Amino acid sequence: MQATEVRASMEGEVFADNALMNDSHPDRRPVLIAGGGIGGMSLALTLHQIGVPCVVFEAVPQLQPLGVGINLQPNAVRELYDLGIGERMLDAIGIQAREWALVGRNGNDVYAEPRGLLAGYRWPQYSVHRGQLQMLLYRQVLDRLGPHAVRLGQRVSGYRNGGDGVTAFVDTADGERHEVQGRLLVAADGLHSAIRAQMHPDQPPIQWGGAILWRGTTPGVPIRSGASFVGVGSLRHRVVLYPISPPDPATGLATINWIAEITVDNSKGWTQGDWNRRVKLEDFAHHFDGWNYSWLDVPAMLRGAKEVFEYPMIDRDPVPTWVDGRAALLGDAAHVMYPVGSNGASQAIVDARVLGASMVAQGATPAGLQAYDERLCADISALVLRNRGAGPFGILGLVDDRCGGVFDNIDDVIPPDERNAFMARYKAAAGFAIDALNQAAPTIEPGARVQA
Repeated sequence: MQATEVRASMEGEVFADNALMNDSHPDRRPVLIAGGGIGGMSLALTLHQIGVPCVVFEAVPQLQPLGVGINLQPNAVRELYDLGIGERMLDAIGIQAREWALVGRNGNDVYAEPRGLLAGYRWPQYSVHRGQLQMLLYRQVLDRLGPHAVRLGQRVSGYRNGGDGVTAFVDTADGERHEVQGRLLVAADGLHSAIRAQMHPDQPPIQWGGAILWRGTTPGVPIRSGASFVGVGSLRHRVVLYPISPPDPATGLATINWIAEITVDNSKGWTQGDWNRRVKLEDFAHHFDGWNYSWLDVPAMLRGAKEVFEYPMIDRDPVPTWVDGRAALLGDAAHVMYPVGSNGASQAIVDARVLGASMVAQGATPAGLQAYDERLCADISALVLRNRGAGPFGILGLVDDRCGGVFDNIDDVIPPDERNAFMARYKAAAGFAIDALNQAAPTIEPGARVQA
């Protein structure tokens, strides 16, 4: 099969002449990015900022704002600010978080702390709709890199390393396969990454620990600070909720993102087939009967959702390296993790920025990929396993172990110093320890460029 020039417009038309792709000089070929999610779009914006041409290949024929709420930690918000995606843009798609809190099943506080600017960070923490963030990044890519920078309806299904470049195998929506040459290939193609599967063909299957999540959004009055992330219940049976929009001035209601979760026996594996599916309220709501508090009516919140989706809480065992020659993994393709620390999307953004910094130092070369791998792979692999062990929600496990989840004063169960130390260890592992982050130099210095 002959290497072709990429032909597709952003709507996914098939392939037409493109001088960039046909440039015979390997140092002027683009970096190929597989996947147009949050990680892939963040990388495209980063490469443009440092002067490296790139093209994004995204399998879906049309991007839509899909998904539910996510949190962006201050370490990721810092990187977005440095990309020129600042407060005005982020305020338009989400809300600045003010508090993170865990509450026992009996309604008593287990742990609470301020977040973002109120905690003393130089950058906020944001609660946003995942799809709205992706679309914001997508629009920025089109505005800055041009309409041909994102090729929709085209999936990278494999690669071949060469001495002076890499060849990506690109499958189009109409069933054709083309070979596209690039300087490097970065796989930001998610949980089911084809590039990761080729790079690590003997990797274990997706790991499911037994937790089932039901997710939805409901109009509601924000609780506590008005911008609080709140987890209620126990380690194996809980509800998490937080607003992802400001209250409507007319009604006082915000969009409340919620996750209802139970843990079951996983010895037979995930038997539902789909990794996410729309379900009916009666399929799961009975698990939360009687969860009524003066400040929160959980059954009413569940009933208020227009649609609910079911997901198993899954991850993959870490791999020893994210790099193979001129190909690298990024985001969920590298380190899909349990969503317990609000750092999945945040880490994908940080990945993109660290990869960009590594290219500034080492060039858009295999050495740049290796520097990125050495900087992040071991530490973030450890974070995957830490999240598998419940991440910051592990405090609820301590409560369960020590008092069966029933208490009047949490200080009698877990002293404040122990709770604070537990959270400090997690923040350090996840890269948003406040003092270290506030004092850190920019990941990419303003004006830094990759030298040809």
